[in-house]
Amino acid sequence: MFQLLSYKKFRDTPGVSFFDITIPDSNVRDLVRHAGPAVSPPDSADGYWQFYLHPHQEDNLLALAGGRTFYLVNFSWNYPYHIVNLEANGEILQIPEGTFHRSVSNPEGSLVLNQAVRHPGADVKSEFRVYNSHTIPRLFQTTSTAAPLPKLHGLTW
Repeated sequence: MFQLLSYKKFRDTPGVSFFDITIPDSNVRDLVRHAGPAVSPPDSADGYWQFYLHPHQEDNLLALAGGRTFYLVNFSWNYPYHIVNLEANGEILQIPEGTFHRSVSNPEGSLVLNQAVRHPGADVKSEFRVYNSHTIPRLFQTTSTAAPLPKLHGLTW
């Protein structure tokens, strides 16, 4: 399942703090900026939620500025649907490969660092494919308003 990872502060000087945010085995760094309340991936042209799913990549996401809410669905988990809020300088959200995910930034936007771990077979085309929830019945049903409520982490309903 996903994890929320803490990291260590290793030094303070006047007005400055230093943190070790190293993710073991990370071999890719992405810096993703959302201007305002952006959605990634965006909804389909007909208004349905879309998701990423990385078959060969684990994401390790740290909000550096603003905040972002992640919607996670993985049918191998005991409870498949979670919503996780990340605020700047909080925990690192580790999303395992094979997990449907999408995110929505806070109104002021966000800046997120991803220290990904890409496994053999990963390439940008396969890892950033977009999945329309309307074309995947189980995903659509799980995230619909008629489904059981998701598990919330870092926010209230």
